[in-house]
Amino acid sequence: MIQSDWGRWLVDEIEQASPTGLKIWYLGCNGFILKASDGTTIAIDPYLGLGDPPRTVRMIPVPFNPTDITTLDTILTTHEHTDHTHGPTQGPMMNQTDAHLFAPPASMSKTVSQEWINEYDLSETDFIEVDAGQQHSVGSFDICVESAHDPDAIDPVSYVISHGDSTFFHAGDSKPSPEFTTIGNRYDIDLGAIAFGSIGYIRDKETCEPQRTKWYATGDELIELAESLQLDRVLPTHWDMWKGVTADPHALHSNARSYRYPKAIEIVEIGDSVTVWTTLLDCTVFEDRSFCSW
Repeated sequence: MIQSDWGRWLVDEIEQASPTGLKIWYLGCNGFILKASDGTTIAIDPYLGLGDPPRTVRMIPVPFNPTDITTLDTILTTHEHTDHTHGPTQGPMMNQTDAHLFAPPASMSKTVSQEWINEYDLSETDFIEVDAGQQHSVGSFDICVESAHDPDAIDPVSYVISHGDSTFFHAGDSKPSPEFTTIGNRYDIDLGAIAFGSIGYIRDKETCEPQRTKWYATGDELIELAESLQLDRVLPTHWDMWKGVTADPHALHSNARSYRYPKAIEIVEIGDSVTVWTTLLDCTVFEDRSFCSW
């Protein structure tokens, strides 16, 4: 059973929040919880597992226990990798809240092979398979399923999530690809989350020997992807998670300096929250976050 040493404070903060628009909390790795002004709450790629040491070593705390969640409408997954589709995290969250799981085919196959229905006392109607091009509504959220570019995944998707005039984009573990220019032209995205990391040595699954590994976009690739998407603000994710491929998101300011997009880099740590808004009015700097308009 997953155990967190943070207690309930983050869960309580989320469940007691009454945002005036769209507010998101970063769970570390590539996970988020989004809450709308009407109380609708969704999670994207929540992962509370410990990895598989010594191959994948978790470098950040587990922010809460999955059974502590009592209010959740939907869980979205971007692809089948364990830190995005994870039974011990998402199964209990679904059981506690009656949330549905939206997942692409390979992720859905994983829930079947791991018998989530029996393991977590769920039903077939709790699972909704999604593909790029679909649109769904969950409470006040409009969710558009889009394509993704993650060569390590089988059939990854990305999500464009809108609440009122605010739009959030989750790229999964994508790297740059021409398809993101199409997405950027189709939507006016206020904040986009992109996986970012270094290239390092991770133990091979079979031999356990260190192997040079690239799982996420480098700094230049993240800015290229953000430019294709025409992001007002980009939020780097995943840089905090795995020993051997962590990275410093503050360095991204240098990568982005000469680009029109992204207009700002939003740096958050596990447990932080940000509000998604539609317009950058001026240029201010506080804490580690820079907000600049053109």
